[in-house]
Amino acid sequence: MNAAVSVLIPCFNVENYLRQCLDSVVNQTLRDLEIICINDGSTDSTPDILREYAARDPRIRIIDKENTGYGDSMNRALDMAGGEYVGIVESDDWAEADMFERLYAAAKEHDCDLVKSNFYDYGGGVSTLNEIIPPEDAGQVIAPRVRTAIFTRTCYIWTAIYRRSWLERERIRFLPTPGASYQDTSFNFKALACAERAWFMRDAFLHYRRDNENSSIYSSGKVYCVCDEYAEIERFIQKNKKYLSLSPIAQKMKYQSYYWNFRRLSLPVDREFGIRASSEFAEAFRLDLIDSTLFKPKHYRRLYTWAHHPRLFFLREMMRSNGRRKIWRSVKQRFQKEN
Repeated sequence: MNAAVSVLIPCFNVENYLRQCLDSVVNQTLRDLEIICINDGSTDSTPDILREYAARDPRIRIIDKENTGYGDSMNRALDMAGGEYVGIVESDDWAEADMFERLYAAAKEHDCDLVKSNFYDYGGGVSTLNEIIPPEDAGQVIAPRVRTAIFTRTCYIWTAIYRRSWLERERIRFLPTPGASYQDTSFNFKALACAERAWFMRDAFLHYRRDNENSSIYSSGKVYCVCDEYAEIERFIQKNKKYLSLSPIAQKMKYQSYYWNFRRLSLPVDREFGIRASSEFAEAFRLDLIDSTLFKPKHYRRLYTWAHHPRLFFLREMMRSNGRRKIWRSVKQRFQKEN
């Protein structure tokens, strides 16, 4: 189907939120849309809701498949998409009515590979602006790889549209690992690295739901998916030598993702994940891939400790979690004397 924008909506057991999402997409002011909904083996009423909307709107196409995960769902949708540009709306989020009209107009006016905007965090019945776009990079055509701060701030794929022919030419796909945690990480990195012409908008259109307790981001069941994503980023950089200069920013992103992941886990998974992360960061230091100037001093110290002194790192984090700063200081002093 030829359309201005193909909107991809991955769905898995989202019956409580799906109608709001679909209403926000079918009622976009840009009517020239193709809407591809991917049912990833839902066991609730999600498939029935999708069929109900598809019966009313011929722009909606449904992919029904077994539960093979987010990455596989998105790749199948990309294979089906026929739009000039591709956008993504998660099925528990929703979009402002003019989102795709505004993004598409900017993409056409400036001949862009991608256009990305700010978004709203939604929780407790309130939407709050989340400004991920650096103000100094907004409102101009840039190649993101020369503005590396963009990589650490604009780590979301659903605030943007992407030129489909460009995605195909650059072979930018999703990693088809099981589950739905972090599978947008390597996709986003590759898109930012490869884009020659990107436009960043300070406007916000997408409402990102943070009050869905079933969201995959809160699951510890696929804890190592984030490791798979960063392994793919490192493979991508090594295969494409022109992006080697992005290795330090990839390591900073990895630290941010790994630390957030570590802090949300509980024993014994956090310790197992932390040991693996320590080994990976130690190797990154050995290969001279860590640029201390990209980190705040306290974050660099934490990363260095994690990589070279994991026992000390675990003790520090345990004390931090318990809020027992006095005990931590005594443990730290004793550890330093012993070493």
